Amino acid sequence: MIEPGATAPDFELPGADPSGEGKAVTDYRLSDTLRNGPTLINLYLFDFHPGCTENLCDLHDLEWFDLNESVTAFGISSDGSFSHRAFSNQEQLGYALLSDTDGSVAESYDVLYDEFEGHSRIAKRSVFVVDSDRTVRYAWSTDDPSQQPNWTAVEEALRNLGVIA
Repeated sequence: MIEPGATAPDFELPGADPSGEGKAVTDYRLSDTLRNGPTLINLYLFDFHPGCTENLCDLHDLEWFDLNESVTAFGISSDGSFSHRAFSNQEQLGYALLSDTDGSVAESYDVLYDEFEGHSRIAKRSVFVVDSDRTVRYAWSTDDPSQQPNWTAVEEALRNLGVIA
């Protein structure tokens, strides 16, 4: 896993528009998003998986996340954009889910399972907070897909960046 203080690898991935409007698939680039402020990157294994549903819904339900529009959140997994759209609509997530279909982003952040339960190149459950200079300010990852991140620690990292009170 890349550590706090490292430069976050840039990426461009297709994803489902969180508004559910517009094009079915939109391209998202980390460096473009960082112009608006910090980005929270939440890598997960699969759409519709119970542990991943809990993870993504917990992120959506955090009050501090909704209070500051300068913080962008991305959910990233190897699932395709159309699966992401269905999952996002079902759970009413409100943030973009991006498709890392070849696992290259998970690999660049050093959080890639080579194999997980018969699936190749799947992201480990991981969270990164990246500031507008592309510096990683918070990093967490687990080999146990049932383990959930400590959202209080993520909130503290965002508080240290001055984007939440």
